[in-house]
Amino acid sequence: MPLRIPDKLPAVDILKQENIFVMDNSRAHTQDIRPLRIVILNLMPLKVTTETDLVRLLSNTPLQLDVTFMKLASHTPKNTPAEHMAMFYKDFEELKDMKFDGMIITGAPVETYEYEDVTYWKEVTGIFSWAKTHVTSTLYICWAAQAGLYFHYGIPKYPLAKKMFGVFVQKPIDPLLPIFRGFDDSFNMPHSRHTEVRREDIIKDGRLSLIAESEESGVSMVMANGGREIFVTGHLEYVADTLDREYRRDKGKRPDVDMPVNYYEGDNPDNKPVVTWRAHANLMFSNWINYYVYQETPYDINKIE
Repeated sequence: MPLRIPDKLPAVDILKQENIFVMDNSRAHTQDIRPLRIVILNLMPLKVTTETDLVRLLSNTPLQLDVTFMKLASHTPKNTPAEHMAMFYKDFEELKDMKFDGMIITGAPVETYEYEDVTYWKEVTGIFSWAKTHVTSTLYICWAAQAGLYFHYGIPKYPLAKKMFGVFVQKPIDPLLPIFRGFDDSFNMPHSRHTEVRREDIIKDGRLSLIAESEESGVSMVMANGGREIFVTGHLEYVADTLDREYRRDKGKRPDVDMPVNYYEGDNPDNKPVVTWRAHANLMFSNWINYYVYQETPYDINKIE
């Protein structure tokens, strides 16, 4: 697909090696097409990894996407070079007067904190509010999903005794929703979190629709405002070794982290991970772009409200 991303972004070379067609801004400017504007607020520690994971999934559509990366002014990442942030990311202040067809807000390693104790809570909730009037559809992932549900709808989070860690079977509650077009009766989703939102809190709020859940991992997908807000508590964007890297990082250091379940061949961490979620990850992202962004956004992007 003609995916427009910033010149020299590391993801470009990685994805070209995977035979994924990407187009840097220099070439894209020669094409007279109204691209869909997608902004990504990347709160994950390893920015380059998350950029690549998300761009890979966004590439699975014939529509032209113009991707912009947003950062917080109130937080300086420790694991990404300042040069990378300066070259490829823009502060919210630079983007607040623009409108976007779609937005993705990632997870963040702050879930064990109370929301109001997160140092950038005020800025990130300002962005949550801004998205309601400046973005056609916003996809909230993991911590962002919990934070968005709390900020917009007052849904609390609850600590878990053990990290929800592994790959879990999910079931669509309404399989006819466009977000699930092409899905099987069940699908797998990686989870990596220390907190949860609960079914009973979601279903008693008439503004929210619980659209997918798991007997093991609980609430997985929630929708509001006809798809203008979609909250995903897991990580369909994860690649094969993401959970493995997290496990090796925390092994022996945290008593609340066990081996990721339903992940390694034979449940043996000496074996390679088995990827069982990639097809549905591609489907979900392409369905989101097609049905909740492209088919809902006005041609004149300034008419988003």
